[in-house]
Amino acid sequence: MGTDYPACVALLVILFVLVPIAEIYVIIQVGQEIGALWTVLILIADSLIGARLLGWQGRRAWAAFQTAMAQGRIPHREVLDGVLIILGGAFLLTPGFITDAVGLLLLIPPTRAAFRRLLTRLMMRPSRLGWARVVMGTPRGPRPEPTARPAPPAPPPALPPATDPRRDDGSR
Repeated sequence: MGTDYPACVALLVILFVLVPIAEIYVIIQVGQEIGALWTVLILIADSLIGARLLGWQGRRAWAAFQTAMAQGRIPHREVLDGVLIILGGAFLLTPGFITDAVGLLLLIPPTRAAFRRLLTRLMMRPSRLGWARVVMGTPRGPRPEPTARPAPPAPPPALPPATDPRRDDGSR
């Protein structure tokens, strides 16, 4: 096990134990302030608005991805935007005010760009995890020789002309 194993366990504890406890606490506090019905209605409206925003931003990210591909560029920014949009949509569809706030931040283009820069910076740092590595450029070593393309298949042989017994040219 690597030296970052305790950090990974701590992150999982935060994600799967502390965040749900914090969400429940905030929902209870909001419910006590404005009432249970209004709290539930806000959470439902929040999810519906999040689904709409997810569709809208998802279409924009897909169009940007297609444009990058058509221009012959590697769509690294567009792919990362797509991942952040999906993550933001998942947060918005999850009931809770904290996850909704994070999801909204991931779906709004300026804040998503800030998250993208932060995530890119984190991915470019040397990793001690041992299970992930980002490689930039081409791999070292000789380039493989391009393989020759196989020849296209030959057309089928021509068939002899069919003889028609109704023809009256004396060739029967």
